[in-house]
Amino acid sequence: MRVFMQAHGVWDVVEPQTANTVVEVKKDKMALAFIYQGIPEEFVMSLSEKKSAKETWEALRTMFVGANRVKTARVQTLKVEFEAMIMKETESVDDFSAKVTNVVSTMRTLGETIEEGYVVKKLLMAVSSKFLQFASTLEQFGDLDTMSVEEVISRLKAHEERLKGHRESDD
Repeated sequence: MRVFMQAHGVWDVVEPQTANTVVEVKKDKMALAFIYQGIPEEFVMSLSEKKSAKETWEALRTMFVGANRVKTARVQTLKVEFEAMIMKETESVDDFSAKVTNVVSTMRTLGETIEEGYVVKKLLMAVSSKFLQFASTLEQFGDLDTMSVEEVISRLKAHEERLKGHRESDD
């Protein structure tokens, strides 16, 4: 929104260069119209009482700083949840990987940067005991920094299928 208003020459209405800058009414109304165009409809009514583009911009900033605090707190909660994840002995690779990828996707959606290699390593560290030998082999002979999460999940699923086949032949 800032770039849009700068391109139309009305940003100085929202953030004047000096404290005693005289604001042209036409520029103020244009900036206000641009702000209203750039915000969700549910905010328009709560901001309609504001008299100027500057006042409206300050109200938006205040509202979204609060939203950023909530977002930051949510990311922190998700990080703790992610770090604590451990695959249960009875849990399938599909179920566990779905939980991991869901938490990671949510954190990324909230703007958190999470390296693929970090998620790969977490997956391998959190597997149940029946996958420990396999995870150890992957860690020793695979390049975890270049391996994708999908590749690790598919390898774990293949190993899980082999384990199922092995158990069925034992019965």
